[in-house]
Amino acid sequence: MKLNTLRAGGLAAAALTLSLGLTACGGDEPTTSANDTTQSDNTSKSDEPMAQDASADTYGAGCAQVPTDGAGSFNGMATAPVASAASANPLLKTLVAAVTEAGLVEPLNSAPKLTVFAPADPAFAAIPKKDMNAVMSDKQMLGSILKHHVVGEQISPDQLSGEFETLNGDKLTINGSGEMATIGDEKAKVLCGNIQTANATVYVIDTVLMPS
Repeated sequence: MKLNTLRAGGLAAAALTLSLGLTACGGDEPTTSANDTTQSDNTSKSDEPMAQDASADTYGAGCAQVPTDGAGSFNGMATAPVASAASANPLLKTLVAAVTEAGLVEPLNSAPKLTVFAPADPAFAAIPKKDMNAVMSDKQMLGSILKHHVVGEQISPDQLSGEFETLNGDKLTINGSGEMATIGDEKAKVLCGNIQTANATVYVIDTVLMPS
């Protein structure tokens, strides 16, 4: 009932009395102290998950060449799908150019789980320029070579040893595990291993692998 609708003096007085009574009751409500607020804030902060360091489980001398921050860092790569993550890594410029030329950026980015054995730039530089140009101009051959470096599952360092089917439909043999692993018939060594991206585990290697 609004006060401006009360016409009789008795009703107005009753309404005033009721209003004062409600005000008095309101004064009994508990208040939040500064200590309570601080405790609540501290509890909220303690419940927040700590950011993980994506470099913690990487290994290999080549890892020292990966930036410590930004999109090309381990933490930055961990948030992006594999082809996009590789594009920010300074070790993989030639590989990224080849993947783009072969039209594999979207297929690699959209795959749910992959392991990529990614040749570093010096691995491509070791190939004679004439041969490299020939491969880059043959999209089908280029795609076959690149897919030979990719396995359709995520492989941890302790699971590396064995024979794995590649996206090229052939087999890739890995001997040893962890830092002792050699990749393919070429016995490629891992320069920086166990790099995590949003959808893949990446091992940067020192040799370009060729399908049999």
